[in-house]
Amino acid sequence: MTHRSTARRSLVALLLPLALLVAACTATPAEEKTAEPRRNTRPSPFAACATLTVPPPSAAPTPAGSGGPELPELTLPCFTGGDLVALRDVRGPAVVNLWASWCPPCRKELPAFQRLSERADGRLQVIGVNTRDSRDAAQSIGEDFGVRFPVLFDQGESLRRALNRNAVPLTVLVGADGRIRHVDTSGALDDARLAALVREHLGVVVPA
Repeated sequence: MTHRSTARRSLVALLLPLALLVAACTATPAEEKTAEPRRNTRPSPFAACATLTVPPPSAAPTPAGSGGPELPELTLPCFTGGDLVALRDVRGPAVVNLWASWCPPCRKELPAFQRLSERADGRLQVIGVNTRDSRDAAQSIGEDFGVRFPVLFDQGESLRRALNRNAVPLTVLVGADGRIRHVDTSGALDDARLAALVREHLGVVVPA
């Protein structure tokens, strides 16, 4: 065996692992391109929206008042998926809260709305409308604050624009007749203020 043959075999032995390593590295991007994007598999903390078009089980008629306009003629998706919800099909009495994860007063008052939904005991509906937000951020807030009432997703702020209001949070009280009885833009609401608004405008008494 010549010195030249021995050197050639040694060179091949050195280069073969290197060639395999390069092939493995260049295959990885091609595999990543064909792989499906990661999906968010976390379950939504919010309730489904199927009940929004059914009157609350223990609801009493809203006392006669000055009436008011109907909810805007808009259709929004439920945060949990499923069918779209036409706002004029929502059955009151209902408290509709527009909120966003980036809004500090919204985050402050969300627990009070969750408590209202629990204390109402079927006499009214509490509905969230997440506006100008990302789904991931909204879901994180729902998880952190234990928000479980139904939430609609309004990334384009169509409801706020239709109501001709600039502020968030924004709370709309809707009577059993589907008409808006009051719109509140006073800032973060607490349990006592929410209970007072519901009693005054919807005739529903809930503990504060």
